[in-house]
Amino acid sequence: MLAGIGVALVAGPLGCFVVWRKMAYFGDTMAHSALLGVALGLLFGVAPMIGVFAVGLVVALLLSGFLQKPFLSGDTLLGTLSHASLALGVLLISLMTWLRVDLLGYLFGDILSVTRTDLLWIYAVGGITLILLARLWRPLLALTVDRELAGAEGMNVISCELTLMLVIAAVIALAMKVVGILLITSML
Repeated sequence: MLAGIGVALVAGPLGCFVVWRKMAYFGDTMAHSALLGVALGLLFGVAPMIGVFAVGLVVALLLSGFLQKPFLSGDTLLGTLSHASLALGVLLISLMTWLRVDLLGYLFGDILSVTRTDLLWIYAVGGITLILLARLWRPLLALTVDRELAGAEGMNVISCELTLMLVIAAVIALAMKVVGILLITSML
């Protein structure tokens, strides 16, 4: 229960910007790519949360770069990245026959398997995320209202957008065990 409350406390304010900026499908793409992060984390013998954050960073950088100079529409790019990374994650996990992976636990979460260490991570990173959101609230709000106007006011638009994407990736990595990769977008 404490884990669910911790995730909800962070997902609520973050979800405001996801909805206001019409980034719901972006959140879905980041969540689907998390399974690839889990697979890579398990493959390289590191914590799945680290793999999820690393893949989230790569996806955020790719999306940021591709959306600056689009050669495909945003929806096409998000859909391709979303489903390709989910499929690659399932494929990698299925090829790791030496490991027994609870795929349903990663996809839909398992709130009953949360440990004290997980709670510590949820509240520590959640607190940092909330502090970061509080500091960036005005720039993110200005960016949400009008991207060009925010840039004209001297705000570094690209770094602010990238920070928001990375915060979303961190929250997805945290919430993965509690609510699952497929259901986290419903909280955002």
